[in-house]
Amino acid sequence: MTIPILLIFILIILIITNIRIVPQAESSVIERLGAYHMTWEVGIHFKVPLIDKISKKVSLKERVVDFPPQPVITKDNVTMQIDTVIYYQITDAKLYAYGVDNPISAIENLTATTLRNIIGDLELDETLTSRDIINTKMRSILDEATDPWGIKINRVEVKNIIPPIDIQQAMEKQMRAERERRETMLRAEGEKRSAILIAEGQKESTILRAEAQKEAAIREAEGQSEAILKVQNATAEGLKMLKAAAPDQAVIALKSLETFAKVADGKATKIIIPSEIQALAGLATSISEILKTEELPQEKSPE
Repeated sequence: MTIPILLIFILIILIITNIRIVPQAESSVIERLGAYHMTWEVGIHFKVPLIDKISKKVSLKERVVDFPPQPVITKDNVTMQIDTVIYYQITDAKLYAYGVDNPISAIENLTATTLRNIIGDLELDETLTSRDIINTKMRSILDEATDPWGIKINRVEVKNIIPPIDIQQAMEKQMRAERERRETMLRAEGEKRSAILIAEGQKESTILRAEAQKEAAIREAEGQSEAILKVQNATAEGLKMLKAAAPDQAVIALKSLETFAKVADGKATKIIIPSEIQALAGLATSISEILKTEELPQEKSPE
């Protein structure tokens, strides 16, 4: 009874120790007697003792590898350093395990040669301004080349483009000159705009001043015209009233005498007096003398 129990116990231990659980985003390559047998995906699996072997555990997560700068030569014979970042993911564990030995080194070398081929067709200025084109071409070429290895290239990014020191200095001088040119243009444009605004302001001020003077002259003329019109209307109304009153000769003579008094009060050296006014003036003088004679006896009567 001891031997069967021992065998059962050993069998249970073998079964337990050969149960495997494959976690999420991971695969296991299984070999049976040295040959590829199958690929375990996520879940629980049983390995045949002494026959099956887990050859390789593969992570299916996306990975990032940063390759060191690579020397490349542009079309116009400028040597520069360019480093790249590769985002890749293993899609087939079997191909990854048996497709290529040291796949990361293979991708690095493939990236370097691909980068040299692409940059060799571009000039310096195009290289500095064509990152998207370089990234797209490299991703397409690398993805096609790594497909037999069970690797998918998701993204390729050119991290740094480092031209030679003399080229960097020349570029800095060019950028400085370009900034100074733009600053000069902006300053000139601002001065031009300022001069235009000042001229437009002076023009509008002159126009408004002229319009104000014109309006004032028009208002003054209208006022004078209205005043003259009112004087004429008053004169006409007075004549109408005078005519309606039907004055006799004595009233006319009296008005003439008032007019004569106003004329005599002026600074004229010669005054021509009509005969009718002279007679009226003589009459007025006589009446004045008579009134004075009558007043004298009245003043002496108290004595």
